[in-house]
Amino acid sequence: MCGRFVIKSSPEEIRRLFGYVEQPNFPPRYNIAPTQPVPIVHQEHGLRHFLLVRWGLIPSWVKDPKQFSLLINARLEGITTKPSFRAAMRRRRCLVPADGFYEWKKEANGKRPHFIRARVGGPFAFAGLWETWVDRDGGEIDTAAIVTCDANATLAPIHKRMPVIVPPEHFEAWLDCDHVKAEEAAALVGPAPDDLLEACEISTRVNAVKNDGPENIEPVA
Repeated sequence: MCGRFVIKSSPEEIRRLFGYVEQPNFPPRYNIAPTQPVPIVHQEHGLRHFLLVRWGLIPSWVKDPKQFSLLINARLEGITTKPSFRAAMRRRRCLVPADGFYEWKKEANGKRPHFIRARVGGPFAFAGLWETWVDRDGGEIDTAAIVTCDANATLAPIHKRMPVIVPPEHFEAWLDCDHVKAEEAAALVGPAPDDLLEACEISTRVNAVKNDGPENIEPVA
């Protein structure tokens, strides 16, 4: 799964990678958690746009979000047919900018946190889905989930699942919901190449959401 992640690249570097038309300014974040605002990139009329949404997808058909489980992840397996995700997979695919994410390895004496990042450094893109939920008074909430898949050989010793990372050459197809069918988009992505990512053990300070500084990603001695 993916339950915490990091965005530390500059707004300019993120914009260069994703090519959206807006020029937002935002600070680095080292402990992004569910229900918090997260940036996504979506496409409309051929143009990419930056949007802040709540992490935790609410399908449009939900009547009461308080009675609905928080969907922070969407499993790639069956994503085109599951009621919670199939509409978004057809019409509202997005990319989620990130510089890395956290995962916890289960040990006999507890869970040991790890930070996972690209070996070459720099930002990359999670596959995402987003929805706009409308309440009875017409108020709107934009929400999103991160797509996950089986872990690759690099991450399998830490956790059995990982976020789907979309390579830049597939950005356009993943975002183009008008011309690329859900099944075709799903077939383009899967576990990241084994040599794309690296993992390092970090301190347990990341366990507390209030800790949101660069110390979170420093390797333990």
